[in-house]
Amino acid sequence: MVTRTEEDRADKLETQVENGGGGAWEYLCLVRKLKLRRPDKVLKYGVSILDDIKKRSSLGSEEWTLYEQVAVAALDCHRLDLAKEYITVLGRKFPGSKRVGELEGLWLEAKGIWTEAEKAYDSLLEDNQFDQVIHKRRVAIAKAQGNLLKAIEWLNKYLEIFMSDHDAWRELAEIYLSLQMYKQAAFCYEELILSLPTVPLYHLAYADVLYTIGGLENLHSAKKYYAAAIELTGGKNVRALFGVCMCTSAIGQLTKGRNKEEKDSLELHSL
Repeated sequence: MVTRTEEDRADKLETQVENGGGGAWEYLCLVRKLKLRRPDKVLKYGVSILDDIKKRSSLGSEEWTLYEQVAVAALDCHRLDLAKEYITVLGRKFPGSKRVGELEGLWLEAKGIWTEAEKAYDSLLEDNQFDQVIHKRRVAIAKAQGNLLKAIEWLNKYLEIFMSDHDAWRELAEIYLSLQMYKQAAFCYEELILSLPTVPLYHLAYADVLYTIGGLENLHSAKKYYAAAIELTGGKNVRALFGVCMCTSAIGQLTKGRNKEEKDSLELHSL
């Protein structure tokens, strides 16, 4: 996680470069080190270095790192022509490189050439089935095309290998919810609660799903998980408090109806 001090340093350096005070390479290195997303500035300063033969040659082997960094920034800024140019340069320098293959896949995605992008990623996974980034890119392609069932398929395959990826479980749960597949979403939240029992967000989300599914047993369980969210937040989660009230009311209505049915049945038998 980037600290406030580190981000302030990046901001000051950015201002310095913008005002003509130099330090573009230092800024680009800092952005890369801190993993900051500032594609417009990376593109601007990176191109200024790569277009200057003297500056570029002074980088030594770091020249190729800069090509990669600027290619990604160009993709983010939708400068696909420039991205392709730099990816081609890297491909000539490093033929068969996995990292260049990833960039080519990203470029195909940006162009909307989904089938070719999938083929590129499939090829990379044949070489290394444990590449998390590539697995997630396949999910992203399916979602970009609006094919949520395919996204579910890819995520489930991914989670067979990387079962401890909490972000993937949460993403899968959200897709299931969007498709009103509540029982499947509930399973995802169960996995998250088992892995991270002290995170109130997952207790709350699971309770919401159980409440939505309904039924007396699910409502009682939902009430318990809302209560857990309240406890984990020190009583400060208003949504969970409201959830307890809603569950209590719904349980009361169901119980009342059930009691009435039982009473009517007993009266009928007595006749």
